[in-house]
Amino acid sequence: MRILLVEDQDDLRTSLQIRLQEECFVVDIASDGEKGSFLARSNDYDIIILDNHLPKKNGIEICRDIRESKKQVPIIVLSVLDDTDQKIELLEAGADDYLTKPFSFYELMARIRAILRRPQKLVQSLFQIDDLLLDAQKHEVRRGNTEIYLTKKEFMLLEFLLRHIGSVVSRGDILEHVWDIHADPFSNTIETHILSLRKKIDTAGKHKLIHNISGRGYKIGLKK
Repeated sequence: MRILLVEDQDDLRTSLQIRLQEECFVVDIASDGEKGSFLARSNDYDIIILDNHLPKKNGIEICRDIRESKKQVPIIVLSVLDDTDQKIELLEAGADDYLTKPFSFYELMARIRAILRRPQKLVQSLFQIDDLLLDAQKHEVRRGNTEIYLTKKEFMLLEFLLRHIGSVVSRGDILEHVWDIHADPFSNTIETHILSLRKKIDTAGKHKLIHNISGRGYKIGLKK
């Protein structure tokens, strides 16, 4: 899943980025309101976390920009002020939640999970093809009765492929959703991770599920 984090405090931004990545989120970052607003309107995110007091554009303006662009992505606003009027203004501008600084990372994660559990934001967490099962909530992968242990990036890559079962996904799609906007498009990291996944998933005696579509990208599915 992909998060946009807009925060001008360097230490907090870096800390949150690392912790969110440890939770298997792809994290794009911005340090000012103008860049944050541009990224939010130009890309598809599962959730946006933004500080209210930013250079160039504040949280209220960014929320309005996002909603005016017709995007329904959930927005959590961070602020040092525990002010009722400000909370109301932000919620009316399009924010979904409001968290006062300082806060616990565990509380932030609880709020993220609560938002994603809402019916209108329901995200599929179980994926199956043939005898391969991925449980995104439990962070488990099985092929038949055998549990498969993946690195975080391998898990994120497999989940992305499974969210597009039967469809070809390009290298660009994978870089954008599994890595981040700063990933090197000329690196062979995707090929390396695909090879590693195949060794773990497409074992002897099993149907081959991960396919290279020449000149187009990759697909997960059963060959007919």
